[in-house]
Amino acid sequence: MRGRRARVAPPARVALPLILVVVLVVVSVLVTVLNGPGTRAAEVLGVRGADISFTLQEEAAGTALSDGGQRRSVERILAAHGANYVRLRVWVNPPAGYSDEKSALTLARRARGAGLKIMLVPHYSDFWADPHAQEPPASWHRSDLAAMKRRIGDYTRDLVSRFAAQGTPVDMIQIGNEITNGILWPLGSVQAGSADEWARLAALLNSAIAGAREGAPGRHLPVVLHVDSGGDSGLSRYFFDSLIQAGVTSFDIIGLSYYPFWNGSLAALRANLDMLASRYHREILIAETAYPRTLAAAKPGDWVSTPDQLPDGAALPATPAGQENFFAALRRILNDVPDHRGLGFFVWEPGWLTVSPKPGEPMPAANLAMFDRDGAALPGLNAFAATMTKGTDSIAH
Repeated sequence: MRGRRARVAPPARVALPLILVVVLVVVSVLVTVLNGPGTRAAEVLGVRGADISFTLQEEAAGTALSDGGQRRSVERILAAHGANYVRLRVWVNPPAGYSDEKSALTLARRARGAGLKIMLVPHYSDFWADPHAQEPPASWHRSDLAAMKRRIGDYTRDLVSRFAAQGTPVDMIQIGNEITNGILWPLGSVQAGSADEWARLAALLNSAIAGAREGAPGRHLPVVLHVDSGGDSGLSRYFFDSLIQAGVTSFDIIGLSYYPFWNGSLAALRANLDMLASRYHREILIAETAYPRTLAAAKPGDWVSTPDQLPDGAALPATPAGQENFFAALRRILNDVPDHRGLGFFVWEPGWLTVSPKPGEPMPAANLAMFDRDGAALPGLNAFAATMTKGTDSIAH
């Protein structure tokens, strides 16, 4: 660009055409990233859901949600906007009030009463399980591999059975949460990547899958395996290649976490989804996702607090409209997955406004909710509509 400044030409004549060219190039790139080449006509995604596991705690803390000025429960608001699923996590023996089996059963009854289907997510831990922590339940410690296989299989079978027994049979089950580095450490860890590690993880997962299906006799219960590599094609391929080679083949759906502020751009997500669908011939589910509606009250330590954390932030700013447009773009990417394998998405806790993720810790994600700080519904809830008419060309501009 420095060389261009040495050209002998009137600045006024060169600047305007050059600016127009740059603007057109930027717009073209954004349209390609957000809208994608050859976008098919809009389709109805099979899963349009949200994780609502914090709901009972939010309500106990006094959080009140409203839609159009009318106070309503989160599951009723979601259903009114077109959602068809909820995602419910279960911990074995968590701190008081946090996502135990009783809480999940209560929320399942409420969800079913609102006409919503249920995806169940046992973490196989007493508290948060993710790539950084997969601690076995305290009551499961000191188990060898054979005993741990029995425990995870029996626990999964009994859990699924209890949901059916109360009249809320689960419609999908996710085996573990963000299991990129394995489950039930150290037995099920694959952090070193050895064949023996993958064999142990495979034994545990196969036992859990078998248990889930035993708990749902007479029907096929779809199984999701979930990793945190939404924008990382290399990591996704490594995980599922290794897992399938180790003998885990009876799962139906590949689940991904995709948070742009951690997992990269929408273009990276698109590339990953296309690779996964083409390579493994399974449906793809965004099991967790979220986007900020504001950065105005963000503070250090929040999950997203600055614009530079948003890879597509120029086109999708942290505003209520930007949040809505993010989900429009996400849905179009899912719509474009090869062979129609883009199953759908779950928004992470759209009504999570006040409750700490761990006792004594600050709340780091209030700006990701689909409600404002007073609990009023925002346009982002349009993400759950059966079909979306919002175009992505307007996003690029």
